[in-house]
Amino acid sequence: MPGRQMRDLTIGKAAQEAGVGVETIRFYERQGLIEQPARGAGYRTYPPEVVARIRFIRQAQRIGFSLKEAQEVLALRANPEADCADVRAQAQHKIAEVDEKISELLRVRAALEAVVVSCPGHGSLGGCTILEALDEAPREPGACRCDEPRKRNTP
Repeated sequence: MPGRQMRDLTIGKAAQEAGVGVETIRFYERQGLIEQPARGAGYRTYPPEVVARIRFIRQAQRIGFSLKEAQEVLALRANPEADCADVRAQAQHKIAEVDEKISELLRVRAALEAVVVSCPGHGSLGGCTILEALDEAPREPGACRCDEPRKRNTP
C-alpha cells in the first residue's frame, strides 16, 4: 500500500510470506543467496525485500535454474553494467542443457524399450532377456547392445 511503511519480518513471517520453510531461509543464508540479517531484540528480522528475493529464487528454480545459476542471474540483476542480453544468454545456456538432458533421456528410453521388446514377458528368470542385457558389458560407454539377438537359455 502506498504510504504504508513495511516493517521487518521475523524469520517465520518471512518464510510464510515467501512460501518456504524457515530452514530454506537459513540454507539460502548459508549459501550466500540472501544476507544474514543483524539480530535485533534477540532475534533476526528481515526486510520485506528478502521475501521478494526468495520468491525470485524459487521462480528461477521452478523454470529449471539451479541455485548457483539463480545466484548468477541475481548478480546480473544487481550489476548496473549488465544487459538484458546477459540474462538471455544464461537462459539460452539453460535451454541447451535441457535439450541435452532430453536427448539423454530419449536414449535411455530407447534402450529400455529395446530390452522390454526382447523380453517374452513370461518364463523362468534364467531366460530373462532383460537380466541378460543388464549382465552384458556395453562395447563403449553409453552403448546399448539391446538390439542384438539374445541367446535363449532353454531347458
